[in-house]
Amino acid sequence: MESGSTESTTKEHPILPIPGQRNILITSALPYVNNVPHLGNIIGCVLSADVFARFCRLRGYNCLYVCGTDEYGTATETKAIEEGLTPQEICTKYFKIHADIYNWFNIDFDIFGRTSTSEQTRISQDIFWKLHQKGFVTEDSVIQLKCEKCDRFLADRFVEGTCPHCAYTDARGDQCDKCGQLIDPIELKSPRCKICSGEPKVRSSKHLFLDLPTLTPTLQQWYEAAHVKGSWSSNAIQITSSWLKEGLKPRCISRDLKWGTQVPLEGYTDKVFYVWFDAPIGYLSITACYTEQWEKWWKNPNEVQLYQFMAKDNVPFHTVVFPSTLLGSNDNYTLLHHISSTEYLNYEDGKFSKSRGIGVFGDNAKETNLPADIFRFYLLYIRPETQDTVFSWDDLMLKVNTELLNNFGNFINRVLTFIKTKF
Repeated sequence: MESGSTESTTKEHPILPIPGQRNILITSALPYVNNVPHLGNIIGCVLSADVFARFCRLRGYNCLYVCGTDEYGTATETKAIEEGLTPQEICTKYFKIHADIYNWFNIDFDIFGRTSTSEQTRISQDIFWKLHQKGFVTEDSVIQLKCEKCDRFLADRFVEGTCPHCAYTDARGDQCDKCGQLIDPIELKSPRCKICSGEPKVRSSKHLFLDLPTLTPTLQQWYEAAHVKGSWSSNAIQITSSWLKEGLKPRCISRDLKWGTQVPLEGYTDKVFYVWFDAPIGYLSITACYTEQWEKWWKNPNEVQLYQFMAKDNVPFHTVVFPSTLLGSNDNYTLLHHISSTEYLNYEDGKFSKSRGIGVFGDNAKETNLPADIFRFYLLYIRPETQDTVFSWDDLMLKVNTELLNNFGNFINRVLTFIKTKF
């Protein structure tokens, strides 16, 4: 097992699929390692999956709950520059912060690992080569922003500027925090380099693409059966249907970065895989760190059902890009069965924001001296199933006092009193 990974010690490990039984593989969207998770992150993936895993164990299902930190990509390089550390040092620092927070919240992972491992490199490159050999990887030039002062092409999160959709002046080069629209960095108005604040110039760079148009018929056929059989969340169905209806385009899977899984193809070895090609493969590599028999979970579609938990912004990567990657590799992978995707949890009168420090973060929750179960109860009570919900301190106190203490507490008290007096 890779150094730094953690696993549950109360069960007999490794947990492996049992032929003839119901085998359930559970994943939470891998949290970015570059920041402290807030309560919206926690209810959107790890807490929801934890509750389902506990339910499965109570029912006697054979299940494995996998999660870990997503450690490669631009976000990590950016954070490393901000803190004056190397990317590896940032990952080690924040992996421990994440693990400590989830432990305090009583999240019962079977394995909580990392993506910056040799297993991640081996499995990602193997999948890439299978896609490449089958003709599903193409080459093209990409117009990018390059900072002449830093002498580097700027990946999306190294660029900030004004959003072309809502005019928000601090939009990132991949997405606007205010309106939520996905952005191409060259679409930004008044772009600036996040490292030196200089104005980048438009330049060309060669990159690799996943040929989603060619994979569309196979993906469409899989989706039509999977979303019905697996009873997907309504927003996952809507988002996936919308992507397919609009028509899939080739998706760039390489980046001009240093911190990441190296692209093994000649002519591109100075690049790394794009995080949304690489990160979902982390589910496989984290399992591989847990057991050498990882393929019994991930290459066993007839015996294993895959349940994945996340917020809705992660949906297309798990229902379009990642399945296309696995289908294209044609290596008998276990594909998504059920997806549980939440809407957003907002904070008081605004949005949670890791980048801007707005909201309640995992370490803040610990510092309140409230028991973790109070937060677990309230977050599950207001879980944004079908629409956005709001975390409010006043409402937390109200729900704890009325629903948890008065109603549920009184019910338990009456039951125990009845048992004591009548039996």
